[in-house]
This record gives sequence, C-alpha cells and structure tokens, in this order.
Amino acid sequence: MEYRCVQCGFRIKTLFVQYSPGNIRLMKCENCKSVADEYIECELMIVLIDLILHKPEAFRHLLYNVLNQQSTHYKGLLWKLLFGFLVLDAYRSLLVKRPEEEWGMSTSISSFVWIYRKMLVDVFLGNFMFLCSFLLAMRNLLKTSARFSRPGDLLLAILISSYFRIFLTAMMIWKFPPSVIYIIDIFVLSSNIVALKVITETTMDRCVGACFIAHAVKFCTTQAF
Repeated sequence: MEYRCVQCGFRIKTLFVQYSPGNIRLMKCENCKSVADEYIECELMIVLIDLILHKPEAFRHLLYNVLNQQSTHYKGLLWKLLFGFLVLDAYRSLLVKRPEEEWGMSTSISSFVWIYRKMLVDVFLGNFMFLCSFLLAMRNLLKTSARFSRPGDLLLAILISSYFRIFLTAMMIWKFPPSVIYIIDIFVLSSNIVALKVITETTMDRCVGACFIAHAVKFCTTQAF
C-alpha cells in the first residue's frame, strides 16, 4: 500500500513504525523532511476542524492514508457515503421548496406529488449530471494522468468534501433563513475545490473551473425540470 506525506504529497511506504502496542514512531518524509502524517496521533475532532478550515493536509490524510481503494471495506464505505450524500441532497431540495409551498392539511395530493417528483429529479438527475460534468472537466481541463482515471477516486473525493451538507440537519431543530442553504452550498463548492486539487495535484484555477462547471450544470439541470 502506498501512502502520501500530508505536507507535500510525496509517496512514502509507511507512516509509522510500531515497537509495541501504543508505542509508535512517526516516519518522516524523504522529500520535505517533515513528519509524514501527524494526524495519526490526533483525535478525530482535530481532523474535522482542519477539514472545516479547508486544510489540504487533512484531505490528504483522509483520501490517501485512511480511505483509499486498498482499504478494507472500501466499496461498502463508498456506497454508504453515496447514500448519505443523496439523502442530504434530498433534504436540501425539500428545504428549498418549503418556503415556496405552504405545507399543511390544505395541501392537495397533486402538490405533494409535484414536490416529491421535483425532489427525485433534483437528487438523481441533478447529481448524475453533476458527476458526469466532473469527469468531463477532469479530462478536458485538468489533463489528469492515466493513473487517476478511476471514477471511484473522484467519487470518494467529492463525497468526503461535501461533508458540509450535514449541517443542514440543524435546520430540523432551529429555524434559519433560506439563505443559509446557499451559504452551505458555497462551503461545499470551496471544499470540493480543495479536495480536487489534493487528489489531482493540479493548479488551483483549473480545479476552480472544473468545480464551478460541475455545480453550474447541476444547478441548471435542477432549474430546468
């Protein structure tokens, strides 16, 4: 299994040497001479905070050293993340429609059918176009190498970097203005950009262009239907 230094992205063979249970020594990167992955000794909360701060080191730790295609139960985890992503996106679609529709006992059956049809279109067709746009943008804008042609790597990066969607669940308890939904969307977009830059190792402007195109295509798709 091949790991990465979270500081510079250089490939390394091992992250630590274990002498006895609970007694390990973190390895240093041969390229930058820094500790290859200091997050190994950190609590999960530290990793989450650095993800919120959009630190590339936290994304390298997750995408290369914790979650990769050589990890155990990788496919099962990918399906669980995808399911959670779609559920949160469906909830977002309902939150967007809620200010437009007065939900109550007087709401007709046809209105409910229209709302849920719109939600299904937003979730499935919108995200299908979203992922296809990402793949096309990678091939045309990013010019990524053949080793990163596997869709699973890109899908994992998108799902992990869309974790901000979980903050939508706070709207089940507290009442927020509808603008909060779009603020969360902006955070998701910026997080996608950082994750894409980490996993493709390309320039920031190309990652911004690829993410903006994918999100714009999804927005236009959900508005058109």
